Amino acid sequence: MARLPLIPLEAMPAALQDAVERGQRNRMLSSTTPVQVWAHRPPVALAWLGLMESLHTDSLLDERLRELVRLKIASITTCQACQLARKSDTVTEQDIACMATDSEHFTPAERAALHYAEAFASDYLAIDDEYFSRLAAFFSTEQVVELGLYCALMLAGGRMTLVQQAY
Repeated sequence: MARLPLIPLEAMPAALQDAVERGQRNRMLSSTTPVQVWAHRPPVALAWLGLMESLHTDSLLDERLRELVRLKIASITTCQACQLARKSDTVTEQDIACMATDSEHFTPAERAALHYAEAFASDYLAIDDEYFSRLAAFFSTEQVVELGLYCALMLAGGRMTLVQQAY
């Protein structure tokens, strides 16, 4: 049960209801519960969902990479709802089973992004020039910026959802 009261979907402002509907339709949202907590601050909830939607639908990073990164961060935040949700069919259960290691199962680009995401979520002070050099071998500057934004959003969202028990 959520630690904060949930705003019923039908009681949300129309713009927020529309954003939730779009998020469910494009699989960005696997649950409305977090948004029902955030709906106590509709403009902020809309801004958060807008950023999520931008990174979900207009990304420079491919869907599989984003899903791998999201699941890697979810394994660190221990957000069960985040771990159980599947936002893409491009990631298999075998992929998830291999995520605990620097598995050859993943492409070199995926391994670089997963290594970065793991450090971002668990040991961010260890991120140094070597991490960025490794990323630069596979991603443009714009993609590296987006990867950082995506990691930050997934880390914050997972922790916020877990702390608020909004799942």
